[in-house]
Amino acid sequence: MPVEPTPDPAFDATPYDAVLLLSFGGPEKPADVLPFLQNVTRGRGIPDERLVEVGEHYYSFGGRSPINDQNRELLKALRESFDEVGLDLPLYWGNRNWDPYLTDTLRQMTADGVRRAVVIVTSAYPSYSGCRQYRENLADATAAVEGAPRIDKLRHYANHPGFVGSFVESTAEALSKLPEGSAIAYVTHSIPNKMNETSGPQGDGYVSWHLDVAAEITAELQRRTGVERRTDLVYCSRSGPPQVPWLEPDVNEHLEALAADGVPGVAVVPIGFVSDHMEVIYDLDTEALATAEKLRLPMARAATPGTDPRFVTMLRDLILERAAAERGEQPARPCLGKLGPGWDDCRPDCCPALRRPGAPTSNEPAAPAAKESV
Repeated sequence: MPVEPTPDPAFDATPYDAVLLLSFGGPEKPADVLPFLQNVTRGRGIPDERLVEVGEHYYSFGGRSPINDQNRELLKALRESFDEVGLDLPLYWGNRNWDPYLTDTLRQMTADGVRRAVVIVTSAYPSYSGCRQYRENLADATAAVEGAPRIDKLRHYANHPGFVGSFVESTAEALSKLPEGSAIAYVTHSIPNKMNETSGPQGDGYVSWHLDVAAEITAELQRRTGVERRTDLVYCSRSGPPQVPWLEPDVNEHLEALAADGVPGVAVVPIGFVSDHMEVIYDLDTEALATAEKLRLPMARAATPGTDPRFVTMLRDLILERAAAERGEQPARPCLGKLGPGWDDCRPDCCPALRRPGAPTSNEPAAPAAKESV
């Protein structure tokens, strides 16, 4: 009678019996675009005609966001990574704003007998829209499903060596295509200034984490090459009423400033994104590239982690790390930079929602066409 192999304790996921991938969601065909944007902006009083204008970003790509396909690829890569080490955990996927909807996924998990799961959120940094809103969605979905499993969220992972390491390599690759002395522009999704001010347990978490990650990438590249470069943190996808201050500068304005300063080229590094969301393929690969070409400024865009093995292995390791912590152990918590590892459980007052001063009028910009990562 064959003897079952002894499970490797290094890959013990107890007490979890499933993994949930939670993402923003996006349309998959032209007919989905308007309903999707209505989901994203529900409660904000934005008229459909304005949403149709915003939807042009999606229509220019055939009405299909890349985010769902990227999540399918990530699930496939995670399954392969789990199987390599005998980690027998089922993978589920739910979205905030499009099919598969989170509540439907929780119903399926409940029907399958899942009692406790750990969730991977496709947003790496602390902020209301990048963390707390996902937790609120989880709470609402759990309340709507009788017998829903308990779900724990992984810590923020932007400063994990697997995430940073992926960007080090892709940034080096982008720089190799550019003239000597080219700058680096680290890019993330803009958010309202006040949202940043209240992000993280002590505030300013969103910007602080991005600056720390950027500094680690820059330091490693300088260590390898001995070359000092101009680096800046800039933003994309600003939206909302024009009187509300958002984080600046915009990436296009920054490119103009670089060209004016005579910089020979720029590597655009989307450190705020885990994969090529619409913000990346539209705001950077389309709009920013057009700006750079107009300015005759050589530009190369670094790849996002996507299914980079370093990133996939990091997610697997974080699941095992959280499982060990839940068992009362003291697992190692790898991280880079000055801020230390992310926290497992958020404080009740962390990253509060902003109060909306009133519904926008039809003359005010709606939510971004591609807000798929925060």
